[in-house]
Amino acid sequence: MTARRHWRAKLLGLIRRRTLGSLGHSLRGLRYVARHEEAVRVELALLAVLIPAAVWWGDGAIEQLLLIGSAVLVVLVELLNTAIELTLDRYSRSHHPLAGAAKDVGSAAVLVAMLLFLLVWAVVLGR
Repeated sequence: MTARRHWRAKLLGLIRRRTLGSLGHSLRGLRYVARHEEAVRVELALLAVLIPAAVWWGDGAIEQLLLIGSAVLVVLVELLNTAIELTLDRYSRSHHPLAGAAKDVGSAAVLVAMLLFLLVWAVVLGR
């Protein structure tokens, strides 16, 4: 095997290992929130309904992408909010003003994503 092929094989092996490893961590994270976080379960169930609805009601790929993207964004921000809350709970169960503020800011981010979702769906479907 030439040096170039050897280098290429090592690189592809590294990419495969990293990708599969990351995928495993991601799936464990999704399983965790699906089991332990009611808000995420509700949002994932809504997403299962909203994605087909977006494909049905969206007039073309751009509208469909806007509808689906705004719904997925809510779930994404909820996952990040959950990560913030879990990290803070890991380090202290006692109330600290900064921990409370961090949780409130994470919750506000979810609210902003939900408002954006409502705005996008209202504009696209209300035309």
